[in-house]
Amino acid sequence: MSRFGVDCGAVSLARMLVEPAATSRSVSGRPVTRPGVPRPRTASDRAPAPAAPYWPRLLALLAVLACVTRIPSFLWPVWNPDEGFLATQARMLADGGQLYETVVDRKPPLVPWLYRGAFALFGDDSLVPLKILAVAAVFATAALLAALARRRWGDGAGRTAGVLCVLLSIGLNPEDTQAATFEVFMLPCTAAAMWCADRRRWGGAGLAVAAAFLTKQTGAAVLLPVLWLLWQSDRQRAALLRLAAGALTPVLTAALVTTPTGFLFWTVTGSGAYASFTGSELHVLFRALGNTALLAVASAGILQPVARVLRIARTGATDLWLWLGSSAAAVCLGFHFFGHYYLQLVPALALLGTAALQILPRDWLATALLTTACTCAFFLLWGLIAPRPELAHAARVAAAVQSRTPPGERVLVWGIHPETYWLADRPPASRFLTAGLLTNYSGGRNGPQVGEKYAVRGAWDTFQGEMTGRPPALVIDDARGKPFGVERITGLRKLLERGGYQRVAVVGGAVFYESESARGERTSPVTE
Repeated sequence: MSRFGVDCGAVSLARMLVEPAATSRSVSGRPVTRPGVPRPRTASDRAPAPAAPYWPRLLALLAVLACVTRIPSFLWPVWNPDEGFLATQARMLADGGQLYETVVDRKPPLVPWLYRGAFALFGDDSLVPLKILAVAAVFATAALLAALARRRWGDGAGRTAGVLCVLLSIGLNPEDTQAATFEVFMLPCTAAAMWCADRRRWGGAGLAVAAAFLTKQTGAAVLLPVLWLLWQSDRQRAALLRLAAGALTPVLTAALVTTPTGFLFWTVTGSGAYASFTGSELHVLFRALGNTALLAVASAGILQPVARVLRIARTGATDLWLWLGSSAAAVCLGFHFFGHYYLQLVPALALLGTAALQILPRDWLATALLTTACTCAFFLLWGLIAPRPELAHAARVAAAVQSRTPPGERVLVWGIHPETYWLADRPPASRFLTAGLLTNYSGGRNGPQVGEKYAVRGAWDTFQGEMTGRPPALVIDDARGKPFGVERITGLRKLLERGGYQRVAVVGGAVFYESESARGERTSPVTE
């Protein structure tokens, strides 16, 4: 597509959306008439009501935008290790594994269950059904924001909020935005919580908060603006009881369905070392600054209007600022600042931008939409052409695993790319699908807090039992120079020595070790 075509499409979209909207209001619903504020658009400025119904047109537009912006997600079998982790977990659950017992991760259960359900219905050899569900999640988030904005500021604001949400949803590294993982499925839950709270449906708001938390722990941050809206309402005690009942019932049910102690440990209490800032300060700081800069570029079209309105008027958008602030705190929680964490900021940013654009003159709206469409086109192009060297490496290692083991043979991939198990179609020898759970390495923590003593509490005892009780035929050290390689991890090195494992191959820097019983005639080292 030429640059001229992209610009023309963006201009057309902006022109379609820049229609006279309802009277400009603050979030509280009162017209903004303070001295020095540009004159708000009034009912006399409105164009005649369109003949076509409002929602069919808007939902069709949002559906098309969601499909287009997520085209890159369908180009690769997996986009990041989280997808590989979830796919491998789903296969383990299908084989009789129990979540938080023989299938473990630091995440709540909803997304693993979602993957498991999709695999049961459509097969486990493709993530396309999950990628389609991710498109639906982006669409649902945008539709809920559109409904919330329309209720507060009118038809034009609903269109603006929905479109901004979709365009901003890919405004980071494609590896973080195009994957069908936790944050993408969390966002419609947080938007639903605000939608329900805005309509004083407190039981529904509680259920949505619970769904957000059960998708990813940081989803519970939306509880803060929900509580603010509750405090602003009448009959606070009854509302609080309904909110609490709606929020606690699903969480307690999930704990009982899995195992209460395991649920509490893996989702709340067992991640102390993982959440520490010590050991990788500069590395983490640069990642935080880089991802903040990327989202700022994606949001360039609305940051200036928001800043302008902050200088000239008080919008009354307290709940939206609380939503943005609590989401920002959630991004910082754990001090990792991975790009996909920043997706949690998108709904609040889209609504704050929409609120600001209702107060400013109409030409600001056209500029904001055009700028956001152009930055979205940049991130979309990035997703379409970005190389995937880590996926290529994982595919090579998986092919080598397949060539050296029969179907169903258990293997151990000692690394941070659990997608290797899924690509190779071989079951893992351990419930710990990455070396991170046993060393505290997390794809970025490369300082002194990496090693056996920083592992999840009790993990090494369990791991040693797995390795000695049913030794894997093949162990792949995929550290490739990172600080969790076999040569640095004494416990793993001793397990390999006691099990009679010998180095038999090197594939793209990944070192293959075979047990004595599985080696057979393959005794000569091979480099691929």
